[in-house]
Amino acid sequence: MASEPKTQPTDVDPVQYCRELPTDRRQQEGARLLEIFGEVTGEQAVMWRPTMIGYGTYEYTYASGHTGTWFRAGFSPRKAAISLYGLQDSPDSAPMLERLGKHRLGKGCVYVNGLKDIDEGVLRELIAAGWATDPEGC
Repeated sequence: MASEPKTQPTDVDPVQYCRELPTDRRQQEGARLLEIFGEVTGEQAVMWRPTMIGYGTYEYTYASGHTGTWFRAGFSPRKAAISLYGLQDSPDSAPMLERLGKHRLGKGCVYVNGLKDIDEGVLRELIAAGWATDPEGC
């Protein structure tokens, strides 16, 4: 019997979650990211437990046949760094990432220490390009 993915949508309010982040800086950055992602995607934020905020969904299938649902774009305002999801999905993302500012790349996300380190205009471009790209899944 296949197990359910641990990360699924919840009924937690993303706005309230961001208000309760442990530092003023993360609270402000969370609120700003809610605005940016919402404006660019046109979607409502959904909390994906326990710390991810996602926009839109898509279905994926692994080579093993395992299937699931994941959000198309989103973020997680964690203590050490902000994780940004869906920014590398576009074939045009590499040159935009070069203009983003200080960041690190993970397999499926972009890590930034804070919004002060990046260009919000480029962030918007990356979200829009990723959003316009049909997710391939895993």
